[in-house]
Amino acid sequence: MKINLKDVTFLFPIRLDSVIRLENLVIVTNFLLRHFDTNIHILHADGTDNGFIKKLVNRCVNYTFVEDFDKVFYRTKYLNIMTDNVNTPIVAIWDSDVIISVKQIVQAVNDIRNGFDVSYPYDGHFYDTTSIIREGFIKYNDVRFLERNKMKMHLIYGDKCRGGAFIINRESYLNSGKENENFYGWGPEDFERFSRWTNLGYKINCVEGNLFHLTHGRSDNSKFRSTEQYVQSNKELNRTLQSDKKELYNNIQKNNLDNM
Repeated sequence: MKINLKDVTFLFPIRLDSVIRLENLVIVTNFLLRHFDTNIHILHADGTDNGFIKKLVNRCVNYTFVEDFDKVFYRTKYLNIMTDNVNTPIVAIWDSDVIISVKQIVQAVNDIRNGFDVSYPYDGHFYDTTSIIREGFIKYNDVRFLERNKMKMHLIYGDKCRGGAFIINRESYLNSGKENENFYGWGPEDFERFSRWTNLGYKINCVEGNLFHLTHGRSDNSKFRSTEQYVQSNKELNRTLQSDKKELYNNIQKNNLDNM
């Protein structure tokens, strides 16, 4: 019997650059739908839509295509658009390559139901599977297989990662400014977001357990595109780190006006 997560919407903003990433998206969304009665929204932004994604994902998934010829995937902007259209009280922001145990996801959702603003469904350990382990998971379709083999994986962001997946009270997300659209393309927005919530005094929990990232090749949208982008992204991160609650709310109000 599926677990009731009807009050949650999982958001997947995507631009897929390989067949492996398409496979990962199907694997991850099927994993969620196999265990949960929930809502999944995919927004696919790219120059063309060949129809493969809509055909391959479960028919229960809400799929939207947005024509976008920009070479840079503006993930923060698309997440904000998606959040504005969510009608559940809880939002789960999910990368298309992420697998987390059912128990951890349930605990994170219950954190929000019980008054937390934000809950990360893992404790900062972000394991990147090898290609062989990825194939093993596809074969066995069991998170326990990943747990047994985690020592063979790469802990690519150390043990305090804040990316990949988080679950949040939608109202709290809106009040915190949602995603910071000053991050254009890949950058440290995960750490900026966490620092912003911390400085705003949000009630945050990190569930004990691991996140498993189904490995894939990295495109230009998975790294800094230029020195200028690196400098600007870190400038934005440092601005948040140095801001108090009043300054953050002023920045949020200004960013909302700029993005209208």
